[in-house]
Amino acid sequence: MRAKNKASGSTAGAEFLDKNAGQRRQLLKSSVALGGLATGLGAATSSLAASTAPEKLITEVQDWNRYLGPGVDAKPYGQPSVHEADAVRRDVAWLTADAKSSVNFTPLHKLDGIITPNGLCFERHHGGVADISPADHRLMINGLVKTPLIFTMEDISRFPRENHVYFLECAANTGMEWRGAQLNGCQFTHGMVHNVMYTGVRLRDVLAEAGVSPKGKWILPEGGDAAHMTRSIPMEKAMDDCLIAFKMNGEALRPEQGYPLRLVVPGWEGNMWVKWLRRIEVGDQPWHQREETSKYTDLLADGQARRFTWTMDVKSVITNPSPQAPITHGQGQTVLSGLAWSGHGRIKRVDVSIDGGRHWHTARLDGESLNKSVHRFYYEFNWQGQELFLQSRAIDESRNLQPTKDALRAARGENSIYHNNGIQTWHVRADGSAENVEVS
Repeated sequence: MRAKNKASGSTAGAEFLDKNAGQRRQLLKSSVALGGLATGLGAATSSLAASTAPEKLITEVQDWNRYLGPGVDAKPYGQPSVHEADAVRRDVAWLTADAKSSVNFTPLHKLDGIITPNGLCFERHHGGVADISPADHRLMINGLVKTPLIFTMEDISRFPRENHVYFLECAANTGMEWRGAQLNGCQFTHGMVHNVMYTGVRLRDVLAEAGVSPKGKWILPEGGDAAHMTRSIPMEKAMDDCLIAFKMNGEALRPEQGYPLRLVVPGWEGNMWVKWLRRIEVGDQPWHQREETSKYTDLLADGQARRFTWTMDVKSVITNPSPQAPITHGQGQTVLSGLAWSGHGRIKRVDVSIDGGRHWHTARLDGESLNKSVHRFYYEFNWQGQELFLQSRAIDESRNLQPTKDALRAARGENSIYHNNGIQTWHVRADGSAENVEVS
């Protein structure tokens, strides 16, 4: 059922279209004849050619042509089309005991390009979303500094600002796949990643205002949420490329993304990007807080644990086709698309296999590869209805190659949750449907 807005004066355009309907249909009949001739001569590619048969959706006047739509003030803050209602974040209810300390997932299969819309960036909370007025928010710098300081939001905004596009990935992204194929969809296997443009100020500039002591080797950022999220970060990283951000994709941070202030730690695991940032302490050694001992370490097969595994390694995933985005157009020209990223820098190449890794093809990287940002890749091929086993493997500028899952398990066992950057496989059946599998 379609709603109709019968505003006065809305029929003038429709009357004009009706007067020209005969002429329009005649043109379409001519195009059918020409299309048939071209096909007969072998001049058209059937797998790519658009339909040339007259269709009521184009030859008849539709409701959206006939009636006026809403005006410019109908939605003061723009919203997606109602026809894109399934492009939303989703959670997996059984992953955690409570939604206030849980995660939802970016719908990677619904997106293209490299920028994640603000409303679709995945969420990970340890104590729910803090509701903070920017007028009341403060950032304190204390510890091994010459002058402990407290900044207002206005104070922070007066530092020189910068804009950078970075990916943010949770260390547990793809964590459920360590012991085998578990979740059926790239939104759930790889959706704890997003990529946006951050606007903020250099962390080193703010620290310099307080005067870091020569003994200061680490910082401890603390969040203003109920969990008081804290992580130890070495001073070298703090003084390198970290930002204190207050905007993403040009607008203020969303509450679930740390409004009004968050830390940006490019290329490193997402739990270190402390949200609702309220305090940074400077110290001479790491603090070993709860979130960096009970969590965010990697338990190995021999019972030992890796710690300080901050950098997110080179990784990629095919987003289309995939279990949530099956092939629906039938046989013929098919566009494969995906994302690649690396915490070590830029993506240099992505290879794609449609037969489970027996043969590899170089994918087409779209646009410039940005530092510590996702990169979109494409591979066009002619699908003839055969069974497919789709894989991608990325290579970054430091020549790090994305490993197989078997290689990861051989090196680290199956006890881990974090830092799974193994090659993902989608099995596409003859009917175009797909599922999460593993191949040996």
